[in-house]
Amino acid sequence: GFLRARTTSVDRPAAVRGPRNKKRGWRRLAQEAAGFLEDVRPTERTSGVREAPNEKLFFVDTGSKEKGLTKKRTKVQKKSLLLRKPLRVDVILENTSKVPAPKNVLAHQVPNAKKLRRKEQLWEKLAKQGELPREVRRARARLLNPPAAKAKPRPQDTVERPFYDLWAPDNPLDRPLVGQDEFFLEQTKKKGVKWSLGLGTLPSQWPGTPARDWSSLPASRPSQTLLSAAHEVELQRQKEAEKLERQLALPAAEQAATQESTFQELCEGLLEESDGEGEPGQGEELEAGDAEVCPMPARLATTEKKTEQQRRREKAARRLRAQQAVLRAARLRHQELFRLRGIKAQVALRLAELARRRKQRQARREAEADKPRRLGRLKYQAPDIDVQLSSELTDSLRTLKPEGNILRDRFKSFQRRNMIEPRERAKFKRKYKVKLVEKRAFREIQ
Repeated sequence: GFLRARTTSVDRPAAVRGPRNKKRGWRRLAQEAAGFLEDVRPTERTSGVREAPNEKLFFVDTGSKEKGLTKKRTKVQKKSLLLRKPLRVDVILENTSKVPAPKNVLAHQVPNAKKLRRKEQLWEKLAKQGELPREVRRARARLLNPPAAKAKPRPQDTVERPFYDLWAPDNPLDRPLVGQDEFFLEQTKKKGVKWSLGLGTLPSQWPGTPARDWSSLPASRPSQTLLSAAHEVELQRQKEAEKLERQLALPAAEQAATQESTFQELCEGLLEESDGEGEPGQGEELEAGDAEVCPMPARLATTEKKTEQQRRREKAARRLRAQQAVLRAARLRHQELFRLRGIKAQVALRLAELARRRKQRQARREAEADKPRRLGRLKYQAPDIDVQLSSELTDSLRTLKPEGNILRDRFKSFQRRNMIEPRERAKFKRKYKVKLVEKRAFREIQ
């Protein structure tokens, strides 16, 4: 209502006037509006009393028209009034706008409405002829012939059921699939999984658990076995070191190189070439000899054309040779009948040799199955055996010094069993050269 009661530019004082494009102009306008709102009464602001007619502002009280309201209401009347009165929540959620909501066209659309309408018309036409849809026929068939209720398996049924091998070719699960199409079984996910040959095999037959001959008792047999194994490793290491020292050692005095032997080695081959250069005429003799040995190739004789008689004789000779070859082969096959005993002996020897080679290959595979393979660029290096000498052992397990590391032992076990390749710690490599600069302050002190 207060929007109609506007103040004109004449009512505003001159001090309030000012530029509107500045910040101070905004402040003056805000102060002016606040002062005007304080002057107007609240009733005029909300309902516009100045322009409202008297009939809306005043009414004549002539008393209550309903005489029954003065009486006390019963519980039933109160309950009916409460039921007729809307809830406060519903009143708040009511739409008080006079503008109708826009119609949602998509809400009234049905997907495939034309197709469904034609389908309904078709089934109405078929229903008049006495034909029903498939769903209705199936429902009626289930009502006429209800399926038998499946008996729940009891605990004793599970016990009485015989055991069978799940991966056997004749297990009870695969019997319904026998004789069906392979492609159908693959597409319906009913075909059994074909296990590959190497799926269940381990990469190495080496046991993953530590050796059982680790013991803290020096007199026990497992401890002595471990000590002997560590002793063998040390002996092998010592032999390799001695061999390397022998190879790198200086030669003896009688084998040492002298100045004369060094000069002779440097001149090896040069003195023999110089001896042959001073003999004159040797090169000429060689050239003459080469000319005699390698004469000029003579001109090829011209081939003469064969006569018809020569061609007939060659054809007859070829036919005769072919017949003789056939007769010779037949004669050899006939003679081999008398060599059956020798042939059988040769076959038996050959089969025995193949069996021996097969066993040898199998034994070689079994021997190499426990050895570590070459999986990467590095070779597997066996770790040192964690063993303590008898002098290092104590009489109490509390004061016993632990040997080795569990993580390192498991890591080496993975490498030993061909599960991971042998690795080494990455080395730090600087990409640039370190530049040393002497500071001026340090130079001045020196």
